[in-house]
Amino acid sequence: EEEEEEQEEEEKKKSLGGVLALAGGGGISCVLQDGEVFEKAGVNVSVVFGQLSEEAARQMRSRGKSLKASADGKLPFCAMGVSSVIHPKNPHVPTMHFNYRYFEIEEADGTKQWWFGGGTDLTPTYLNEEDAVHFHKTLKEACDKHDPKLYPKYKKWCDDYFFIKHRGERRGIGGIFFDDVDSPSKEEVFQFVQSCAKAIVPCYIPIVKKHCHDSFTPEEKQWQQLRRGRYVEFNLIYDRGTKFGLLTPGSRIESILMSLPLTARWEYMHTPPESSREAEILEVLRNPKDWVH
Repeated sequence: EEEEEEQEEEEKKKSLGGVLALAGGGGISCVLQDGEVFEKAGVNVSVVFGQLSEEAARQMRSRGKSLKASADGKLPFCAMGVSSVIHPKNPHVPTMHFNYRYFEIEEADGTKQWWFGGGTDLTPTYLNEEDAVHFHKTLKEACDKHDPKLYPKYKKWCDDYFFIKHRGERRGIGGIFFDDVDSPSKEEVFQFVQSCAKAIVPCYIPIVKKHCHDSFTPEEKQWQQLRRGRYVEFNLIYDRGTKFGLLTPGSRIESILMSLPLTARWEYMHTPPESSREAEILEVLRNPKDWVH
């Protein structure tokens, strides 16, 4: 009987084309490197399940989750999501990130807790206000289809979440971010998440097409490298998804760290000149703006 169950499980894995190639689930990663427009761009689709690690459960409880484990401490979970990070070659094309995910945990008494999370955000090397307005307005329109209160709430959440505490600045100019969303109903939240996902291409691709052939100097490329260093700092120190992945036994490290840029730079005590375009973007990263009013 055990052999039959193992064979059945193996057939399931094969039928999914390798999506569940690892015990406890897995995923598919697709990465483009050294492209003409994108220096590094990746997409992850993952479906994972198993027992929540103690550290992961501790992190969730610190966010207000009341998770009742069984007597042996086990908390079965399943999680699935799609994420992407795009690092363009041209410093006048901003980096873009999105992630949308669903999480479910079964407690000791059989009760299931579920929630959705995710968001889309923009990280420019240089500030272009027209681009920032377009990006935020497109996301606002997606949110407004469901509730006009959502965009301002999730815009602020995004600015707060992507804060690099030790630098006193945000990773980028924001977008939307939300987590632990479990109301009004699973279907309604899923519809909202789908609206957000459908806004990704119209909010970002026009900006890419607009700037991908802009000329740039070696100094502008160097500033891009320094800003990417900040991107790395946030992802490795603060990002929840990275932390969860690293704490999940059997996880694929290459996929978890896919979000990191191909190249980055750190310079000791680097400060841009006052009134420069480099100083302009720093001001916005330290003091987020309202882009839609």
